[in-house]
Amino acid sequence: MHKLLSIDPAVLKRLRELPKDERVECLLALCELAAQFGQPHLHSGLSIRKLGGKLFECRGSLALRFLFQNRPADLFVSFLGTHDEVKALLRSGKYR
Repeated sequence: MHKLLSIDPAVLKRLRELPKDERVECLLALCELAAQFGQPHLHSGLSIRKLGGKLFECRGSLALRFLFQNRPADLFVSFLGTHDEVKALLRSGKYR
């Protein structure tokens, strides 16, 4: 099941600010996510976790995580941050 990938402009901005090697790692993770979502035996390296409803988290790099939503037409990547930033964002209630 291949799904289109939509990325929030704030995520794109954060990606552009990363060092080149980390940016490449995150971009490769996004490519894998789009191609492999919904096939658990393939995407185990991305550490995809369902956080509730249609909200998921996956590894972008060793230090960074993506938050994304499984929408009917696409996967919408809405946030990129450290594990602590993701936890703080979820506690803030933005995704309830």
